[in-house]
Amino acid sequence: MPNLKVLEPPRSTALERLVDDYLVACRARGLSSKTVKFVYAYVLKQVFLPFCKREGAEAPAQVDRRLLDRFSTELLETGGRRGKLSKHSVHSYVRCTNSFLAWARQEGEVAPGTRAQLPKLGRRLLEVLTRDEVRAMEDVAKTERDKLIVRVLADSGIRVGELVGLRTTDLVVQGGRRQFLRVRGKGDLERLVPISPRLHARLRRYADRGRPKDVATDRLFIALRRSSGGELEPLTTSGVQQMIKILGQEAGVQKRVYPHLLRHSFVTWSLTKGMNPVQLAQIVGHSSLSMIQQVYSHLTPSDAYDAMLKVLTAED
Repeated sequence: MPNLKVLEPPRSTALERLVDDYLVACRARGLSSKTVKFVYAYVLKQVFLPFCKREGAEAPAQVDRRLLDRFSTELLETGGRRGKLSKHSVHSYVRCTNSFLAWARQEGEVAPGTRAQLPKLGRRLLEVLTRDEVRAMEDVAKTERDKLIVRVLADSGIRVGELVGLRTTDLVVQGGRRQFLRVRGKGDLERLVPISPRLHARLRRYADRGRPKDVATDRLFIALRRSSGGELEPLTTSGVQQMIKILGQEAGVQKRVYPHLLRHSFVTWSLTKGMNPVQLAQIVGHSSLSMIQQVYSHLTPSDAYDAMLKVLTAED
């Protein structure tokens, strides 16, 4: 019987093993599996490591400023695996790589100061919805479920993934008169998001009497159509995205409408009304003020004047 040669899998390089260790560290920090898989793992394993392999860099010590300059330049000029990338995509890829390098520096694997240069981005004006546009979308919605989805996204700033994860038990009352939504955010972190008494009452009525009686799940928002097995299942993020898009069109909103636009709009409205940015960051589930600062960038001088006038008036 002839000897069969056993093919051994190619040995991973020291740099590849370091990336694997970093992804394990990300999961140990409590980052969501989706964030680790679709953000960090994708950029590092599908974009950064193949570039390093083409450059002959197999060890962490070979990752230096010149290599990283070539990495950023290649992304800007030729794009990633799927072709041409926008500057904003390149910026996102490089930030992800720098997060890995920051961890590697702490571990003593790369030299101090090893980081890629971020491409300069032009200022993007962020469109937001007016309160009248939100009311118009709620008015054209045909069911109380859809009306509530519009109102919850607009008046709480929660993410669409957080919305579809709401349960009937997540309607919280504290102190007898303070109403909240219990929201599970990124990394399975829970927070209480304040909502108005009127919205809380509407959600309570919907949870108690508006949902179909034969639903097996305790999710708050349920799909209107039954599955092939005859069951009513929780609403999905894609279902909400499609619904919000259609409602925007039917309401005559002359903007591209999507769930995250309602979140941006909530942050903008809150800031122009003088809400404390630190409190706002806690409400919308941000661990830093970076997103809040981005939203501030599109506010007008008149917004700043109105906010200052409120402060000065309060002192008189």
